[in-house]
Amino acid sequence: MALTKTYYEFKPYNVARWVIWSLFALLLVVSPMVFTSNLSVTMLTQMGIAMIACLSYNMLLGQGGMLSFGHAVYTGLGSYIAMHALNAASNGALNIPVTLIPLVGGVGGMLFAVLFGYVTTRKSGTTFAMITMGVGELVFAMSLMFSEFFGGEAGVSGNRVMGEAFMGITYGPPVQVYYLTAAYTLVCVALMYAFTRTPLGRILNAVRDNPERVEFIGYNTQHVRYLSFIIAGFFAGIAGGLASVNFEIVTAEVVGAGRSGAYLLFTFLGGATFFFGPLIGAVLMVLAFVLLSEFTKAWLLYLGLVFLFMVMFAPGGIASLIMMNLRLAAFGRLRQMWVAYLGLAVTALMALAGAAAMIEMVYHLQLNAALGPELKFAGVHLNAESLNSWFGSAFVMLTGLGLFELARRQFVHDWDETQVFIEKEIKRREAL
Repeated sequence: MALTKTYYEFKPYNVARWVIWSLFALLLVVSPMVFTSNLSVTMLTQMGIAMIACLSYNMLLGQGGMLSFGHAVYTGLGSYIAMHALNAASNGALNIPVTLIPLVGGVGGMLFAVLFGYVTTRKSGTTFAMITMGVGELVFAMSLMFSEFFGGEAGVSGNRVMGEAFMGITYGPPVQVYYLTAAYTLVCVALMYAFTRTPLGRILNAVRDNPERVEFIGYNTQHVRYLSFIIAGFFAGIAGGLASVNFEIVTAEVVGAGRSGAYLLFTFLGGATFFFGPLIGAVLMVLAFVLLSEFTKAWLLYLGLVFLFMVMFAPGGIASLIMMNLRLAAFGRLRQMWVAYLGLAVTALMALAGAAAMIEMVYHLQLNAALGPELKFAGVHLNAESLNSWFGSAFVMLTGLGLFELARRQFVHDWDETQVFIEKEIKRREAL
């Protein structure tokens, strides 16, 4: 009789992961204590909602390689379902607290993902993208046709303050809505991260990278895409439900192509190939829509230019830039690059300032000509009809571009030397 021995293996905790998640939770808790104004709290709430929406979108784009042009369908329809549930609860027809309204939106988004996803996920690649665009346009057209559900152009409004207060919580003050959003954000982000570690999440990555091999080992790629699409729709619906509670109104804009395009653009800018990239993109999206749009009427043009340059020079998004520099720091070479970074930043800002001044003068002549030729941009007085203002702006831009090219060449030289050093250091460590 053979004796068997039982071996116990100790698996240490991933300390770095615990620290990161603890810091993320702490950040969610203390943010409204640091930024106390109503505008700041509202922006923080929108950032939490956008984080859930962008991460749910990245389940399709970054993890599954599914380029969707209609993700706003699921956040938007989740918003409508949640708003109708809120109104039903206010009228006494539905016994549900406001705290659970976002879950109702999540279920609504999931049900519509079950319906539409069965059609869209039967194809992949460009065909999938075109089908999602068609579904998005279909739902947007329906939002203006079926006013009983969508409320027409006026939308559907509600009141989140209802029923008896529970421990002083009425969701009247914006800070209470923020902490509700923060709680959902923490849980949803954790669940979506956990999804990336599940067998379904892993096989979804395989479907993205090599669908033929996945089919060869016995998996149905359409089923994998479909299940992931449903899960993404659930989290998107939660984001829509939170938006309903926050804004207390839902209009047709929430299912429009513009909202879907925003999810795509800012998820890409943040970094679709990294889990934390969409979180960065969500913060940028709120800052752009709330602050940048108030600062200049040409904000969409600036946003398009930033997107263009990111596609050309940093296709991995901001997250990839962060990871590249963390690699430098790990090998102790980040100090050698700060001068090059500073040169790039200063010269780029110089060129941008000159170009922005000319853009602002063009917009002023086209949109605000009745106010006269004078305008103020970034603390500088400009005259849109003066040759001096145009010449000065062009001079600053061209000078900045020239200096930027010199700084870029020096940066490339320093970067190449740094990469050679890192490769040699890696080989030296492997030889030990």
